[in-house]
Amino acid sequence: MKITTVGFDLAKNVFQAHGVDERGQVKLKKTLKRAQVLPFFANLPPCRIGMEACAGAHYWARELAKQGHEVKLIAPQFVKPYVKGNKNDANDAEAICEAVGRPNMRFVPVKTVEQQDLQALHRVRSGLVKERTATVNQTRGLLGEYGIVIGKGITQARRRLPEILEDAENNLSDPARELFAELRQQIVHLDEQVAKYQSQIEAICRESAACRKLLKVNGIGPLSATAMVASVGDGSAFERARQVPAWLGLTPRQASSGGKERLLGISKRGDSYLRTLLIHGARAVVKAARNKDDAQSRWINDLVQRRNQNIAAVAVANKNARIAWALLTGDADYRAPVAA
Repeated sequence: MKITTVGFDLAKNVFQAHGVDERGQVKLKKTLKRAQVLPFFANLPPCRIGMEACAGAHYWARELAKQGHEVKLIAPQFVKPYVKGNKNDANDAEAICEAVGRPNMRFVPVKTVEQQDLQALHRVRSGLVKERTATVNQTRGLLGEYGIVIGKGITQARRRLPEILEDAENNLSDPARELFAELRQQIVHLDEQVAKYQSQIEAICRESAACRKLLKVNGIGPLSATAMVASVGDGSAFERARQVPAWLGLTPRQASSGGKERLLGISKRGDSYLRTLLIHGARAVVKAARNKDDAQSRWINDLVQRRNQNIAAVAVANKNARIAWALLTGDADYRAPVAA
């Protein structure tokens, strides 16, 4: 009987495969080197291959799909309950094989090369922003040791550092002055790098029809639109709009039992980067709603009065995620709320 399902445990150089037939009988247990993976699966009849959604998973999913296999990616936390005994590659592959055969299992959509290119731009830009923030904070801390205090924020650092370096009466020694000059150059270089990747993301956003549709939604800009397209794609992985904010961690956690429902703060699952962008955009919408009288603004203002601005921002981000899914999966354009 032929192999119908394979659990494939990924690694850098040593991979493990576990295959079963349609009756669940084990037919394959094999360790593969990296160079052996594609030739080995090319000789197998088309089957379902399950993999954890980890580093390199999207690459292997695309390559194995080219050979006619049905590839499914599973979030690691959904595989963990199926691991029997000790943690090793063989048991992990067996657990993946068991998990991928469950009828109600949720899978991760396989990203295209274009989606990964766009997501890589976001990740590099985000890393540069964090590095710039760390450099500014380090500079502020070191200046404080010399009795020079500057305000919080990168704008203050950009404005004050040239003044401090040019001030000959602030008692900075020559080595310290040279050090802070180098830190300033490092901040300037990081500014240039961030601006470079920002312009590339905005250019991609202008060329993408899906991104242009998302830009019409209040609270979604070029960063949020391109990040949404990179993560969600065409939205076909979700059956309903409500699944998108749940996947992004914008819905409450539950601690319910015995028929008593207890809702906690948002779950913060999924892509934290995209969730952060949506919430930051929603904060701007909440702030702008104070001076508006359309239906959405009235709903936001009422929510702010009943709860607070943070809860209102999360609610707007939740709604924007659902609207984005509807725009990505349908042909209609976004209709902005009309003032009363």
